[in-house]
Formats: sequence, structure tokens, C-alpha cells
Amino acid sequence: MENELYQELSLKNKQYVWHPFTQMQDYINEEPLIISHGKDRKLFDVLGNEYYDGVSSIWLNVHGHNIKELNEAINEQLNKVAHSTLLGMANIPAILLAERLVNIAPDGLEKVFYSDSGATAVEIAIKMAYQYWRNIGKNEKNTFVTMKEAYHGDTIGAVSVGAIDLFHQAYSDLLFPSIKLSYPHLYRSKYEGTRKDVTKAYLNEVENLFIEKADSIAALIIEPIVQGASGIIVMPPGYLKGLDALCKKYEVLLIADEVATGFGRTGKMFACEQEGITPDILTCGKGLTGGYLPVSATLTTNTIYEAFLGTYEEQKTFFHGHSYTGNPLGCAVALANLDLFEKKQLINHVEEISSFIEESLRTFYDLQHVGDIRQSGVMIGIELVLCKETKEPFHWNDRVGVRVTKRAKELGLLTRPLGNVIVFMPPLASTKSELEEMLNILYKAISDCTEKQ
Repeated sequence: MENELYQELSLKNKQYVWHPFTQMQDYINEEPLIISHGKDRKLFDVLGNEYYDGVSSIWLNVHGHNIKELNEAINEQLNKVAHSTLLGMANIPAILLAERLVNIAPDGLEKVFYSDSGATAVEIAIKMAYQYWRNIGKNEKNTFVTMKEAYHGDTIGAVSVGAIDLFHQAYSDLLFPSIKLSYPHLYRSKYEGTRKDVTKAYLNEVENLFIEKADSIAALIIEPIVQGASGIIVMPPGYLKGLDALCKKYEVLLIADEVATGFGRTGKMFACEQEGITPDILTCGKGLTGGYLPVSATLTTNTIYEAFLGTYEEQKTFFHGHSYTGNPLGCAVALANLDLFEKKQLINHVEEISSFIEESLRTFYDLQHVGDIRQSGVMIGIELVLCKETKEPFHWNDRVGVRVTKRAKELGLLTRPLGNVIVFMPPLASTKSELEEMLNILYKAISDCTEKQ
């Protein structure tokens, strides 16, 4: 029966479903993984095989799957109302969640605007920053600064402030121009010297740009502490704080895209807390609902919010919204998720398992093709290189990352590569024993695919 069901679903999957970020010509020639259910940190396919969710279902699962408290929160809200619009109305979970987010966010972020994905949260941030300057009479501030290899989502606005050519080049004619600066990448830095010297050099890039063009710049957007889709690039200490100071000095709004880094991923509730900064606008999503429902939020200051206040005739309204903005089911499970953060003392747990992971990863350097291991909290990237001494990368066509993740799947661990970087991003609630099993699988997968046998 299992094989018959699998074959039926496999055929329909290939016939009807177009998968994201997937070369379908390759995909339809393979046997697909079809998930049937999940429990705690594991997912199970229709054939009865089980796998650790080593990438948190693309960076968003917090506690695991099929979590009793989160299930109950959705069922309880479902018996009240599934959805009501936030356009000119309100609902109980959306109000309570907004209050909760303001209380846990960096000080000074006082207003919450809901949407349904990380990309739309970024789209809102861009439009909010752009209109803010127009509303206060500074129309000339209309340019955005982003970082090379940045990823902020897949809507047109979010892609315009993205800079991964592989993802974005095909749409270049649709995009508005943005200024691209270098994200501080210590392993492949173009600067030499101590870490402090290199950090200063990257900050000098920003200041030189601001000296020349700050009068025309609306905002700088950045993934704080960790740049995700570029290969889990971890900022050097002091860079984010320095960047914040430069934005304040030159009157450029700072947008912190915390969609991936928020809700405990780096060991703090928000990555901005690592250096004690408050951005002008913060976007969040992914872990907001514990990995259950698509809810995201854009948080901002009262200063920005008040620039949108005015008479009906002034037309300062923020003309933006989504059908499912502030969805009660999503907000209810987000509240339950944050309750579990407190009940399980999850931020403290992340600090403990981060140290455990860091210690365990040291053995990976014994493998001849592990060039760099980058970690912040439970965001880990393992860069595989052809030669450690020269840092020469494997050729794209070698598909090393793909082969390692396929082998890991065979061994019972699901993850996903970013080129030659293997991403390991387990659910925050993973236990040390679970992590040990996951890391053992990952080590073997890398060894099997790269070491001389």
C-alpha cells in the first residue's frame, strides 16, 4: 500500500507541482521525497522513512513539528474565527501579538505592520522608508543601499535590494536600481590585517558612500549579524554597531532584515540585540509562528509612523495591505509560540546548544575539504573547498553541496546547500543527543562525498 500510494503521489507531483528554486528537468527524473507527517524534530515520508529536519524546513521551524501547544492554539482560534480583515478593523490575536512584539523587540520599535511572508515584510519596509521621506518633504532621498550577495525575498521590491546574480539577474530589467556595498566576509575578505582593521575598512566603504550621496539615500538594508543565502556569512564584532552609528550620523534609515535571524536563531531574540542597536525598521517572519503559518511583521518607530499621520486630503496614508494581513489563526499560533519561548527558556537553551555545536564542529576541520565553518547561534554554514591552503572553491558543476545533502538524506538528515556551503540550521528546541546524531550524519555525508576512499 505504501509503495502504491508513493507512486501515485509521485506521478501527480511531477505532473502538477512546480517547485520553488528547483531545476524541474532534473527533479522530474528523480524519485521525490514526499512528506506525510512530522513529530518533534523529525519528518516522515509516505514510505515510512524518518529524517531529522536539519534545515528547520527552510530556517523557520522553532520547536519542531506537531507541537501540542501550537496545535491547540490554532484549534482554539479556529473555533472562534479563522480570518477577518485588518483594513479598518482589528482582531484580538493581532492586537495582542503586536503588543508582544513591541515588548520583545529592540527598544524604540513601537508600531507593527503585518503581512504574510518575509519578502512582503521587506517590500513594506522599502515602501515605508521611501514614503517617509516624501511625507516629511525630502523627496530627494529616494535611493536604497544594500549589500552584495544580499537576499531579501522574491517580490520585485525585495529583489531590487537583493544582489545574488544567480537568483536575480533574469529580472534585472524589472528592478529599480540600488547601490551595492560589500558585506564583511572575513574568510574571503578583500582587505588584509587584523579583524579590527578589516571591520574598519568595510565601515569606511559605507562612510565614503554616505559622504558622497547621503542626501539622496533613503535607507540602507542589511541582514544583521548573518547574511543567509549568500552562504551564512557572519559579521565581525562591531560592524553592526558601527553601521548603525553611520546611518544615524548621515540621516540614512537603517532597515534590519531579521526574517532569518530573528526569534532566537543567533542566540538572542533578535540579532540586533547582539550589538545593542535599534534599527529604524525591522522585518521579521519565519520563526514568528514557530514554523506553522505564514505571518510576518514590519516594526518601526513612532517617528516614522507619525510621518504618515495627516488629514484625509493630505493623502499621507500608507497605501499597502494584504488580504490575510493580521490573520487571527496565524497571530494566535505566534502568541503560543512566544509563550513556549518563555516556558521552555528557549533563548538560554539556544546558548547552551550553540556551544555544544561549536565544540562538535571542530572535528569537521579534520576533513580535507572543509575550508571554513561559520556559526552564529544555530545558524551554521560549512564551506567546502577544493584546496584549503588557497581557498580555491569547487567548480559549480561538481555539485559538491548537492551530493553531500543527498548523502545526508540517505543517512536520515534533511538539509540544503548554498552552492558549496552546507547549511545546518536545526530547530531551536533540538536536544544535545539529537544534535549529536545530526552532526554525525553530516560529518559522514561530507566525508563520503569528498574524502578519498
